Parts: sequence; C-alpha cells; structure tokens
Amino acid sequence: MQALFDNISELKNINTLSKHEQLVNGILNTIESKELKQGDRLPSINVMVAEIGYARKTIVKAYEDLKGRGIVVSKNFKGYFIADVNTKTKLRVCLLLYSFQTFQEDFYNTFREELGKKYIINVFFHHNNTDVFKDILERTSGRYGMYVVAPIQAPEISDMLQEIPSEKLLIIDRYLKMPPAYSYISQEFENSTYRQLKKLLPAILKYKTFILFYRDDKDYPIGILNAFNKFIAEFYINGKVVKRYKKESIEKNTLYFFINDSYLWEVLRDSKTNRFALGKDIGVIAHNDNAIKEILFGGITTISTDFKKMAIEAARYVKFRDPISKITTSELIQRNSL
Repeated sequence: MQALFDNISELKNINTLSKHEQLVNGILNTIESKELKQGDRLPSINVMVAEIGYARKTIVKAYEDLKGRGIVVSKNFKGYFIADVNTKTKLRVCLLLYSFQTFQEDFYNTFREELGKKYIINVFFHHNNTDVFKDILERTSGRYGMYVVAPIQAPEISDMLQEIPSEKLLIIDRYLKMPPAYSYISQEFENSTYRQLKKLLPAILKYKTFILFYRDDKDYPIGILNAFNKFIAEFYINGKVVKRYKKESIEKNTLYFFINDSYLWEVLRDSKTNRFALGKDIGVIAHNDNAIKEILFGGITTISTDFKKMAIEAARYVKFRDPISKITTSELIQRNSL
C-alpha cells in the first residue's frame, strides 16, 4: 500500500484540493498506475488515519464517494475493496421504475442522454409489488451514489426510502410523503386531468357514452378516477367506469379513456376490424403520451406529463444536487382520435 500513501502525500502539496479530494484522487491515481487492481483491499480506516493523518470522517467520506461511483465496494467486517478500475465513472445511479412502458422508456432515454457516458445507470422494475420493491432496495443498498425512484404510494415505502440519505435520493413520477429534506419531481393527476377534460367537453359531447378503464388492483392513479367521476357528474355525461375491455365489445358512439396501453391496443385493433373511424364512429383518449400515439391512426389524443422534461430535471439533480420540490401537471395533446 506504500504506492497509495505516496500518491496521496504528493497531492497534499496542491492547495486547491480539499483533503477529501486528495484522498479520492490519490486512490484513482493508484488505480490508473495499476498499483491497485480489481479485488484489492484498501487500507482500513484506522490504518489510513495512522498513515495519512486525516480525520476518520474525511477518510470515510472519500471511500463512500468512490462507492457511489462503483469503484469501491464495502463488505461487512472485511473492509473496502476495489470493485471497478474504470476511474472515469462519475457516479453509479440506481433507477427504480414501475415497469418498462413506452413513456418510461422515453424518460430513460432522455435521462441517459442528459447524464452522458460517464454516469453508469442500472435500471430496476418493481411492478407495483412491495416485496419486489423491498428486495431491490436491500440488494442495492449502499452500492450507488444516487437513487432515482418511482415509488409505490404507501407509508411503509416511505419508511424504506428514508434509510437512503436525502442527498442521494430523488423521488420521481408518483408523489410520496417524505421529510422536507428529500427532493421530488412528481405528477399531479386529479386537478390537471379534470381541467383537460373540461377543455375537451365539446368533443366529448359528440359521443353517447364515455368509458374510463380503471383497475383498483393495479397502480392506476386514484386522481384520474376522481377527476373522471367529478367531470361526468358536473356535466351530466353518460359515463361509467369499467375494469377490463372485453375483446370485440367495441361500440359506436362511445368514447374510451385509457390509463393502460394494453386495452388501448385492443380497442384500436377491434376498431380496425369493424372499420370504425376514430374521431367519428368512436373516440379515444389515452393517458401518458409517446411517439407511437403521435402517429398511430392519425394521432391519439393524450393527457400526459412531459416525461422528457421530467428526465432532464432529474438528470440535473443527479449532476448538481440542487434541492427540488416540484409537482408537474398533465397537459392536453389533442389529435384526430376525437
């Protein structure tokens, strides 16, 4: 380990570097000179204190910084080890999403592009399953420098996430009540969905029936259901909530509102089979916009958050750690399906 101690000592003469930066750069330099290899054990905290003379918290901070980049890993009761010799990595990011739906793919691609190649992003999916969510958090605990999480909206999830330091966690997509120190970029569903439905009132009135597909056993936002029920009651719309779409049950003069795309594809297939024209024989509104909905059947009307903008703001937080508490609203993109 003498090479490591020598490299750190040389950096002590550079006044522009903090003690923390001297330690980090000293370790990186020793890796680059191949005097530290993958699997090698780093000196213990006590040994570093004795050899370098810096406070324990300064050394721990340097080791934790390198853990966040994925360069160092800690093993219980065994110490710190070199896990990766790619010293150009700035940060390892754990991105935990519901599932890889098209709009979340848009988020990921933009997030990836904004961060650049020096950031390593590992993506996980919890599928709105608390046990899966908990297992992922346990397996990734302490292995990443940043966690960007689309949470399950439950108090026990909030308790789990509070085990992550606030500066290393960003909540995205769904709102979850957390202590004020935690940052979030979350959607608001009820008021914004209601406002957009009001904008569509003249088009909605063309149809005899307005149907929302909503399943309470899925991760569907309750705010959309509340907005729909408020809207049809206020404007005396013949509306109803249905859990599932039954194949070949499509009817003329009906407007369909989808949260999940799987039912949307089924209705579009049946409309093609029956030669129903969108915007004339039937109407379609979908939640969450994407490129496919922009071009399919001449364009599907959507009520959606701008996930690309959310991804840009999330990437900015990862880079600069400026606290953010933002609620994003859903916007209307009206196309030919009405």
